[in-house]
Amino acid sequence: MNLSTLRREPRTTRPYEDRRRAEASALLSTVAARAAIAVHGTPVLLLDPGRVQAQYRRLRAALPLVGFHYAVKALAHDAVLDVLDSAGCGFDVATGEELRLLTRRGVAATRIIHTHPIKKPAEIAEALAAGVRVFVVDNEAEIAKFRGAPADTRLLVRLAYRSPHAKSDLSSKFGVGPFEAARLVESALSAGVRVAGFSYHVGSQLDDPPRFAAAAADTLELMGILERRLDVRFDTLDIGGGLPASYDSEAAGIDAIAALLRPVLAPHARRLDIIAEPGRVMVAEAMSLVTSVVGVAERADGRWYYLDDGLYGSYSNVLTEDVHPLVFAERDLGATDARGRRRPPDDHRWATLAGPTCDSSDVVAREVLLPDLQLGDLLISPTMGAYTTVTATRFNGRPFTPVAIVGTWAVPGAAAAVRPAAAPADGLPVAEGQTVP
Repeated sequence: MNLSTLRREPRTTRPYEDRRRAEASALLSTVAARAAIAVHGTPVLLLDPGRVQAQYRRLRAALPLVGFHYAVKALAHDAVLDVLDSAGCGFDVATGEELRLLTRRGVAATRIIHTHPIKKPAEIAEALAAGVRVFVVDNEAEIAKFRGAPADTRLLVRLAYRSPHAKSDLSSKFGVGPFEAARLVESALSAGVRVAGFSYHVGSQLDDPPRFAAAAADTLELMGILERRLDVRFDTLDIGGGLPASYDSEAAGIDAIAALLRPVLAPHARRLDIIAEPGRVMVAEAMSLVTSVVGVAERADGRWYYLDDGLYGSYSNVLTEDVHPLVFAERDLGATDARGRRRPPDDHRWATLAGPTCDSSDVVAREVLLPDLQLGDLLISPTMGAYTTVTATRFNGRPFTPVAIVGTWAVPGAAAAVRPAAAPADGLPVAEGQTVP
């Protein structure tokens, strides 16, 4: 029996999906989006830097006691860095390459922190020479690398907090517990290296608001205990990142998490420099991916559509982050009844969406309810700004998906013409920015 003939009851469309569908429809109807598709074809990523700026403002409004440093690793695109630089945001880097992206555009070193717990001595030397003074460590070998560093160098000891609800629980690779943290502070004191405070990361894509507050409270308690025991004074608390983005369902919002964090942080705001390293939440919703159908096949498990982007390209977030962006067919975006509600999908069928490479594991999504699509039909995925271009590869020799600027914000000094995407000179795996008039 052909499994595609079996009819399953489609789940009720959630308001969240309707909102995302309406946003996708509005985006594809803009002149900038149609121009980008006309110039690039597909696949193409549509980036609106204005949404990055707006998200930064939301963070500032929700947590006014916190200084934000954008985690460059989430999306290292020129337009994103420029708009955040102009807004006065700080930056968080993990490599010398990311540092050079910022220093080349004149970002002041006082606005940059280096939070990778493991660094080559040459990377430390380069960062110190550039003027960076805040670094994260989580072991004695790393502390030893800072012997002889400038006197104003400030180290933050990385703590490990298990977060089973996070998409990526970073505590298995980085960070220490409270007893080891105390030993590292003592070791640094003996080596003549200053520990300014503590850093932690609750886990990537953590949809668990109370965990953010609990980690902050636990860290502040530890800082107080060690100050009394070791007769030291800390001045910095780095609450990390982990704020979630909404993919196939609605995640906790910035305001909900901030409402729990504010009362924990407020009593310490005068004494401590409280900083954070948001990445995903800053850029995820600022970019959407437009793909097209390049192949159609009937298989034992039903209809398959082959797209011109996949797990080795922009959908790398599905593979590396275990997130599942929504996928809408352009033909579906305007399908509503007389009352403005989405038309029931009577002519739809369950399908598998596969990427373009020769690897059989390159499958973007299974059991997606879609209309009967033809070659060349467009599909769009929202929430594709974080960990997409930066984790894409050139497997099978395929080029990186180009990025086109849309929205009202324009890259300062950028040319109006669209230029082809290319691998950047510094080797970072991102598609360089293009501008669509």
